[in-house]
Amino acid sequence: MPVKESSDELNPPVIAAEAVVALPRAARSAKDYLALAIATCGVGYLPLAPGTWGSLIGVGVYVSLRWNLFRPPSDTDPLAYLPSFLAAEFVVLVVIILAGIWAGSRAERALQVKDPGKVVIDEVAGQLMALLPVPLVMIGPWPIWVIASFLLFRFFDIIKPYPARRLESLESGIGIMADDIVAGMYAAGVLGAAILLTELT
Repeated sequence: MPVKESSDELNPPVIAAEAVVALPRAARSAKDYLALAIATCGVGYLPLAPGTWGSLIGVGVYVSLRWNLFRPPSDTDPLAYLPSFLAAEFVVLVVIILAGIWAGSRAERALQVKDPGKVVIDEVAGQLMALLPVPLVMIGPWPIWVIASFLLFRFFDIIKPYPARRLESLESGIGIMADDIVAGMYAAGVLGAAILLTELT
């Protein structure tokens, strides 16, 4: 029977209900290699904790965006820069989700495994989702909130609260991406509430 893998460290491989690929393995095409490169983000083949490495890639994308797009001059109101930064963050997130659905689907076929453990683009997207509330912290120790977001996302990605675990069974790349996006939403909700409570007190 086919095996369903997972890039989450505490979720072991399980027997999948259905086969991902019924055809014999064919030679990989250039599109397959591109899909694998996107899906693994260069860290999926690391031997330990691929999901954590994928989350760290998401943190790196966020920090790069913030560093390059959200550095208003000291005499400028930071709120004026917030809408453009949030728009850029949202566009990047949508592009990664769409790329992840395509690459994840193709990676499943190339590797002939349901939700391959090497695929970590879903963790990148989920982590970026979890980081959405961080721009609410205009000044002060925003890196602390980035760390909190990382820890929260790893927690929710591993325990997979409803409906994340159910969404894993969706077809191909959609199933690969959906559970991590839900975990990211949970993390974002908790983080946003914590930020608002901190900012209001």
